[in-house]
Amino acid sequence: MKGLELARSFFEEYGLPLLREEFGECFSRVAAGLVGHGSECFGFDDEISTDHDFEPRFLIWLTDEDEQKYGFKMFRAYEDLPREYGGYSIQKKSAFGSRNKGVCTIRDFYSFYTGNGDVPLTKEDWLRIPDFYLAEATNGEVFLDNLGEFSRIREELKSSRPLDVRLKKMASAVFAMAQSGQYNYRRAYMHGQRTAAAVALADFARSAAEVAYLINDRYAPYYKWLFKGLDGLDVLSDIVADLDLLMSSPYDLDNNVRCVDGICAKVAAELRNAGLAKSADDYLEVYAYQITDIIRDGRLRNMPIML
Repeated sequence: MKGLELARSFFEEYGLPLLREEFGECFSRVAAGLVGHGSECFGFDDEISTDHDFEPRFLIWLTDEDEQKYGFKMFRAYEDLPREYGGYSIQKKSAFGSRNKGVCTIRDFYSFYTGNGDVPLTKEDWLRIPDFYLAEATNGEVFLDNLGEFSRIREELKSSRPLDVRLKKMASAVFAMAQSGQYNYRRAYMHGQRTAAAVALADFARSAAEVAYLINDRYAPYYKWLFKGLDGLDVLSDIVADLDLLMSSPYDLDNNVRCVDGICAKVAAELRNAGLAKSADDYLEVYAYQITDIIRDGRLRNMPIML
C-alpha cells in the first residue's frame, strides 16, 4: 500500500471519528491530510521507503485560536490512536508541533515554507522561496478541510506564482545549463579537471530538470526526487532517459557532448513553442537573455542573470 493510501485509510478509520466525536465544538474548522516532507507525500514511495520514517500518519491543522483551546488535548488524543495499522508501527516520538504528523496550526505549517504563514505578498518574497519548499507545501492530499483556509492557501500557492518570478527563475536555470553543460563541461575535461567536469555535468542535469518543471509551471522537488518527478510532466518528460544516459559515464566526452546538445535542442524547441524565445540557435545563453527581456517587472528584469 502506498503511503498516501495508508494515511487516508488510517485517518478515515480512526482520525475522522476522533475529530467528530471528541472535538465536535471545533470540527467545523478542522483540516487534516498528509502534506509536506516525505516520499509518500509526493507519491514516490516504494518498498525501500518503508525502512525509515514510514508509518500510518496524518496531520491535523487548526486555526491559532482553536490550537490554544484544543491543541494539547487533541495532541494527546492523537497519541492515543492505535500504535499499529496496516502492518506498520507508529514511531514513538512527539507529534505536537511536528510538520510530519500530529497537530499544528495552519499558520505554523505554512510559515516553515513561506515565512509568513500564508501566500507570499510580493514578487521578491516569491523569488526567495526555493521551489522545493513550494513543492512540499502543495504535495500530498487534504482529506478534510471544513473551514477551507488550509486549502485556500494551498491552491493559491499552486496557481498564484507571478509569471515574472517564473520567468526569472527560468532564465537563471537556462543560463546555468549553457554555462555548465555547453561550455564548462568540455573545457574542464580538456584541462584535465575530471572532477570539475563531473560537477559541471551534474549541475547541468539539475538545471535542465529545473527548466523542465518551470516550463510546465510546476514546482521542482528537492534533488532526491527532482528527476523522478520528471515522468509526470506534460512536456520535456522525455529528457529523463537522456539525463540517465548523461550521468551514467561522466568522463565519456564525445557521448556526453552529443547528449548535452540533444537535451539543449529539446529545451530550446520548447522555449520557442511556448513563445518565450525566438532564437534558432541551440546555444542556450541567448535564450536566457530573451526570456529576461520579457520580464515586465524592472527590478526582476535588471537583477543578475543567475540567481
